[in-house]
Amino acid sequence: MSLSRPAPTGATRTFGVEEIIVSKTDPRGHITYANDVFVRVSGYTEAELMGAPHSILRHPAMPRAVFSYLWEAIAAGREVFAYVLNLAADGVAYWVLAHITPTYDGAGAIVGYHSNRRWPSPAAIAAVEPLYARLRAAESLETTARAQVSAGRAALDTALDGLGMSYDQLVWSVINSAERAA
Repeated sequence: MSLSRPAPTGATRTFGVEEIIVSKTDPRGHITYANDVFVRVSGYTEAELMGAPHSILRHPAMPRAVFSYLWEAIAAGREVFAYVLNLAADGVAYWVLAHITPTYDGAGAIVGYHSNRRWPSPAAIAAVEPLYARLRAAESLETTARAQVSAGRAALDTALDGLGMSYDQLVWSVINSAERAA
């Protein structure tokens, strides 16, 4: 079954701070498991999600560079924390703090990925939005997806160099700042 990506409505939704969205994918990012919170928040049925690429949730305002970084890290066997803007089936946006880890078989080969996603605080979202806007601006100057990713990654690297930290360190600094502000 092929799902089409809805147009963003401009509306946003949240979910409970105590809730965790859980999904599992195969090595290519196709969904193999979705918990009830994921089904409810995404607006897709479980049947629609099974086998669909996780990218069906990609909001067009989410920088390609962040996904490039994310895939590079998890394919190398590293866990990743990332702030991600998703798009539900009804076109409503929702932010998550994603924690993605590789899943290994008995021989040590990556056989899929597991993701837990929590609701990020408004302070955390406000902290990452300016960076993401800079990445989108760099990406918008290019016409092909590959060139957009390259431009966004260059802008991400420049921004992180200026901050003197990696993306992972940035995410943790935002998490820590948001917790102190709460």
